[in-house]
Amino acid sequence: MLKPRLRLLAAPLVTPLIAGFATTQGVCVDSKIRTLMMNRYWMILALVFPLASQGCAHPSLRQELRQGAPTAVASPRVLAVYEPWFGHPRHIAVGYSSQDPAVIRKQIDQAKALGISGFVVDWYGDREPFIDRSYALMQTIAAEKNFQVAMMYDETEDEEAEATDDAFAAFNKFNETYLSPNAPGHQTYLTYNDHPVIFIFPKGGHTNWSRVRASTDKWAHPPLLIYEDRSSPFASAFDGFYAWINPGKEGWAADGSRWGEDYLGDFYRKMQSKYPDKIAVGGVWTGFDDSKASWGLNRHISQRCGETFADTMKLWRQYYPADRPLPFLLVETWNDYEEGTAVERGLAKCQSGSQPRPGQ
Repeated sequence: MLKPRLRLLAAPLVTPLIAGFATTQGVCVDSKIRTLMMNRYWMILALVFPLASQGCAHPSLRQELRQGAPTAVASPRVLAVYEPWFGHPRHIAVGYSSQDPAVIRKQIDQAKALGISGFVVDWYGDREPFIDRSYALMQTIAAEKNFQVAMMYDETEDEEAEATDDAFAAFNKFNETYLSPNAPGHQTYLTYNDHPVIFIFPKGGHTNWSRVRASTDKWAHPPLLIYEDRSSPFASAFDGFYAWINPGKEGWAADGSRWGEDYLGDFYRKMQSKYPDKIAVGGVWTGFDDSKASWGLNRHISQRCGETFADTMKLWRQYYPADRPLPFLLVETWNDYEEGTAVERGLAKCQSGSQPRPGQ
């Protein structure tokens, strides 16, 4: 999803997450982690780690935590970025097609079990018919499953006039095809304060978003536009910003040790001080490894045996009080296997006492 450059990188509240914390693929969890697990965000973390077969977890731990897990009065809704392009020959084989309804149903069930309330699906408009068909399936099935879906528009890298025209055409198509009252599954689309939420991933940065915003404001239900956390001359056109995978000020480390703590802290502080009236969407990631991507540049953020996911999941709490949490946390990603950010199949195996390899 980063392509040649770094992609830095409503509904009811998330229901109490029901799961137990067992092991990190062979590493027994210590008592301190078990205590922290009683927090709902640690419970998401627990489900991302598959159960191990070594037997170091109590066999009834899942049931015990299901009965004893506390619920939060207020908490962010947890979303996950979903890549709808698998099965297309330009992307690696991952064992399934993004256009298989059975696969989509299983993925939604898995995500709901983790406490994820919706997928934010990459979408390119008419530039990528395969992805458009995948999105249509996702929205229809999500409605059947009482699951939410939102669109992340991937900007073209064309020059300004072409980029703006492409955005006009894509947004109008999306409004007519997926947000209209007659659109299959339109009722499941993610909203915030009764407005549909559209995420934007900038590529060339050439789109005139003020013009696009003037157009979308005329829709029957004007959307909220959430832009990636990066500099833009059109900041006033956006309703919010989302954090994206970033190793931090010092850049990529060969061993993947820079996981982005300073970046996320700066993002949360900036949203509170510079954009207190805009929507802040926190970022959560397991790691990063673009070695399988055709556009890869040998960039890594280590999973650190699960600590990167745990740290990014909880960092927002240092900046937002419990009674005024972030509205959304965005898991980045559900299934981007080309950049090593997928949570769909758990985290990379990390043996007890071993040092994680870059990207692990």
